[in-house]
Amino acid sequence: MNQQTSASASNDISDFKRRARELVSKMSLEEKIAQLIHNAPAIPRIDLPEYNWWNECLHGVARAGKATVFPQAIGMAATFDAPLIHRMAEAISDEARAKHHAALAQDYHGQYFGLTYWTPNINIFRDPRWGRGQETYGEDPYLTARIGVAFVRGLQGDHPKYLKLVATPKHYAVHSGPEPERHSFNAIVSQRDLRETYLPAFKACVIEGKAASVMGAYNRVNGEPACGSPTLLQKILRDEWGFDGFVVSDCGGICDFHLAHKLTANAAESAAMALKNGCELNCGVTYHHLRAAVQAGLITEQVIDLAAQRLMTARMRLGMFDPPEQVPFASISPEVVNCPAHRELALQVARESIVLLKNENQLLPLRKTLKSIAVVGPTAYLLDVLHGNYTGFAPQMTTLLQGILEAVGIGTQVNVARGCEVAGKAPVNTMELAWTLADSDVIIACLGYTPALEGEEAEAMGEAQSEGGGDRMHIGLPGRQLELLQKLHATGKPVVLVLTGGSAIELNWAAANIPSILMCWYPGELGGRAVADVLFGDYNPAGRLPVTFVRSLDQVPAFDDYNMAGRTYRFMKESPLYRFGHGLSFTKFRYSNPRLSAARIQPDQSVEVSVDVTNSGTVAGDEVVQLYVTDEESSVRVPRLHLEGFRRIHLDPGQTQSVTFTLQPDQLAAYDDDGKPFVESGKFILSLGGGQPGESASGAVKIDLIVEEP
Repeated sequence: MNQQTSASASNDISDFKRRARELVSKMSLEEKIAQLIHNAPAIPRIDLPEYNWWNECLHGVARAGKATVFPQAIGMAATFDAPLIHRMAEAISDEARAKHHAALAQDYHGQYFGLTYWTPNINIFRDPRWGRGQETYGEDPYLTARIGVAFVRGLQGDHPKYLKLVATPKHYAVHSGPEPERHSFNAIVSQRDLRETYLPAFKACVIEGKAASVMGAYNRVNGEPACGSPTLLQKILRDEWGFDGFVVSDCGGICDFHLAHKLTANAAESAAMALKNGCELNCGVTYHHLRAAVQAGLITEQVIDLAAQRLMTARMRLGMFDPPEQVPFASISPEVVNCPAHRELALQVARESIVLLKNENQLLPLRKTLKSIAVVGPTAYLLDVLHGNYTGFAPQMTTLLQGILEAVGIGTQVNVARGCEVAGKAPVNTMELAWTLADSDVIIACLGYTPALEGEEAEAMGEAQSEGGGDRMHIGLPGRQLELLQKLHATGKPVVLVLTGGSAIELNWAAANIPSILMCWYPGELGGRAVADVLFGDYNPAGRLPVTFVRSLDQVPAFDDYNMAGRTYRFMKESPLYRFGHGLSFTKFRYSNPRLSAARIQPDQSVEVSVDVTNSGTVAGDEVVQLYVTDEESSVRVPRLHLEGFRRIHLDPGQTQSVTFTLQPDQLAAYDDDGKPFVESGKFILSLGGGQPGESASGAVKIDLIVEEP
């Protein structure tokens, strides 16, 4: 954006703010209070239509009928492809706009058809037990920030005057389970961990992404309720980061102040605490008590005015009070919803998200002309494993089984068996297996999790709800699935394991015994097609793990401990089963000639880091080039290593490409006990490869960088 365009945009926002003040000045106190609640009523006398602020689009427009269903957020992160996710978010925003204006044409103003989307979820997935981790971009702050910024920008657009949608990074902040305790839990976090791990993605989405909204969390953070925290909402968000949008509570989060956290005596006190400390919009009903709060002297009408003005400004920036012909997004055709181009994009995201964890003796890709294939496992049939949670609905969904059936030749026999249920204690159906496996050349085992076994407290069902309220108390294969897999292995036939789920799975036995393993997450409406493309060689996989696959929960600290010590690849000392950033290919890549623009720099200087990447194999494919930083001489606790650059590139056999990253000073920073960043002198080791250094498949090369005394 050039200076002239920037100045024009600033003038437009100032004009919107002026108009918002004028509009609010015409409202009574009761009317203003009603506008601070998510299902805001109409005020006909001032031509203000009703508006429901609640909408979701984690991986496509959710809960509003027909929409393109993209892979769940954890799968987006596995692509390590921020430009692709930006394109996907643009497609989602097209569908959102089309659905909104079609609903208005029918005079429908209901929930899930507005333009304010409570997305993305950029909480750090610090513990594999958390059921909502599937909604996040994984465990790494840098990856989460880059995917988050791409998503926010794609949703909101780059028009100089109008927002396409309002994006709402959530849940601010320090929020990642346990689910059953989220309404009363107090997350104790050091200032170092807060600034080094839990806040960077929010900071990036606010400052770089210019997110117009932020959603608070249910829990307390160091004693302060997140939706009414003066530290989080005022000191950091507005004063430090310059946030100029509005804050919305998580749904029902403000009544938790008195009902669960026991910080206030009643709803009026809770409403006053939240609003005074910077939460403008209440998803819930607690703000109905603001009238009583004013009468009790707990809050002034001027504070209510400012909140209402911020909300009206957001609606004006969306073009809701201007003629449709002035708003460029108002003319997006309904035909864009789940159109062929968006379905093709969903397929591409699904393909890029698939992680090849293991491929012993190059079992994959399979030949399409095999005489007989057995597809075994409960997830082969299920639409649920395509969706994940917070999902929309596509008219055509391709299951794993359907994708396989459509990929193989007409002359190939495909035998199918469920084998066992997804969860529960019902025995493996050995009679069914005996018939199914008799003449098979290869077995494709479709196993893993479903959204019913991991998710949000209010949505998870079945065994997980009774055990962990949406969280997983055990992270191995559910029910009798491991027993089924062992029976398949015992046949002596080659087995390919295809896993669904939104989080790390304990795979010790499978990793030791099954030759090929794919992780496809919750892959969206064309997930079955994408998996088949990888299985049969029509697509060369390059997805990478956005989370660490631990060997067991013994490698993870207590669930309710928010200290980062021992957590995620950045601080974990033990060797996991599969590392963050791991992922294999059907070809090989070689790294060479690592170099720096300067071998020695001052603490306030940036540096360019370059490496040559060659496809040394025989087939074309993508490679995810990753840059990790290790501070060798820090005077305070720092991560063992941390991701600070990634780029997904495509190379033909024999092709070489030079890849360059620019490291900014803040990417070399350590944090003191007060959470203040500083770059100190000393030696830094920079590693460039297809994964973490020390992993043989990554091909990583290293180079030293010296930061001199200033």
